[in-house]
Amino acid sequence: MHKQRVVFVHGLGSFGSAAWPKQHGMALAYDALFLRRHGFDAVTEPLESNVAADVAILINALVDSGGGHVVAHEQGAISAMLAAVERPDLVHSLSLLEPSCLSLTAELPATASYRALMEPLFDVRNQLNDADYQREFYRRAFSAETGGLDTPEARRSARRLRLQAPPWDAPLHIVPGVPTLVLTGGWEPLYEEIAGYLQETGALRRVAAGGHRPQDSVDGDQAIRSFIADVGRAMSVQAS
Repeated sequence: MHKQRVVFVHGLGSFGSAAWPKQHGMALAYDALFLRRHGFDAVTEPLESNVAADVAILINALVDSGGGHVVAHEQGAISAMLAAVERPDLVHSLSLLEPSCLSLTAELPATASYRALMEPLFDVRNQLNDADYQREFYRRAFSAETGGLDTPEARRSARRLRLQAPPWDAPLHIVPGVPTLVLTGGWEPLYEEIAGYLQETGALRRVAAGGHRPQDSVDGDQAIRSFIADVGRAMSVQAS
């Protein structure tokens, strides 16, 4: 039996399969691919973020299967939406988890407030060292403290964070006709504002526990699985 492809696109933190601990089991029912975005590697030095390269990686992961479902977290949602705009024939559905799609809601209050808070830090990121930038980023974005950079992995992660472009610069558009789920953790007005905007344009909106990673909660994981299964069944009916 042919398995539908599901491609997972990570955010700023962990990458590849490590970013999706609750979704590993989906490989039993689907042809699951856990991507690494441009510049994310366990050994080589991080690179400047490149949304166009991320889009190409995602489209290449969909082409050889004739398309598939896309599940994307945080900044990974930017390349997921852009891929759906470029190749809507390949994207069967979008599941956007705490999507950092700030350019869609640029004029709305929570997004404007977040940008006002974060833009001064982005403006000086090339003047800061990795540790100082990471510390200030987490303090502003999450009101949280970060650990030390006492391992090569931690140092690469901090460098990679500093090399990410501002999320409000992405040229995003709504993708008409692509079934979309937006899942948030209910903790941060910014993401609820983005989710509300997407809901108004036709997305199914769900909230689950888990903070910035609702996909790690039982309810969040179930929301993703149920949505993809429902879309898959509808596609099968249409094809028969």
